[in-house]
Amino acid sequence: MPSVPDRPAPPERHARHLSLPGFGAAAQAALAQARFLVVGLGGLGGPAATWLAAAGAGTLVLNDFDRVDLTNLQRQPLYGEADLGARKAVAAAGALGRLDAATRLEVRDARLEGAALTREVGAASVVLDCSDNFGTRYALNAACLAAGVPLVSAAAVGWHGLIAAFDARRATSPCYACAFAEDDETPADCASGGVFGPLAGVIGTLAAVEAAKLATGVGEPLVGRLLRYDARRATFSTSTLARDPRCPACRLRAVKD
Repeated sequence: MPSVPDRPAPPERHARHLSLPGFGAAAQAALAQARFLVVGLGGLGGPAATWLAAAGAGTLVLNDFDRVDLTNLQRQPLYGEADLGARKAVAAAGALGRLDAATRLEVRDARLEGAALTREVGAASVVLDCSDNFGTRYALNAACLAAGVPLVSAAAVGWHGLIAAFDARRATSPCYACAFAEDDETPADCASGGVFGPLAGVIGTLAAVEAAKLATGVGEPLVGRLLRYDARRATFSTSTLARDPRCPACRLRAVKD
């Protein structure tokens, strides 16, 4: 069941946004009207959802079908030892509900696929892909292309993280499949390759930044760019992503050239 806000946020709650040059009341109002679908509530989705809730997001749709495990706690501070065994989406809603009573939280405690995936993506202002498998990533990309909904995709493994934004509202924007072909070699996952806990927080926080920019129209999101972070060497690098005219997924675009 969704949590329904019982009161609007007082102006003081977001005073630092209201006085922020280039943001202000208009962007804050847009953020309050936006609906964010967060897929995956682990090391990336937890901090992404946390910062969006704190920033004044209107609705967060929290999707995960897993339970909190002891191995999660090293990089998922949204949960504590008291949450072990709990459904992640339910536990996340409980924690996020304490941040801002004006944010509506909707729990989706099941794998999103088929009609359910189409429905949730189509209703979203921005989708955040914080999942841990390529099957979900490609499915979200296809659904976002078909619905014309922007997508923020984040990943972290080992000492390295990356993040990019794909905006299906722009005919020139690449999609996730343009950047990462389905026949590419599959990299190591967290279980086999490990992951530095704070790294996930850095990348998840950046995902919230990009999602907020896409929802409000403020700033320049990472559309057509891939940002990489090497935590061990403390370096950021950015590369250009171009739309692939041969990309099979781009045929699903709601926006035509």
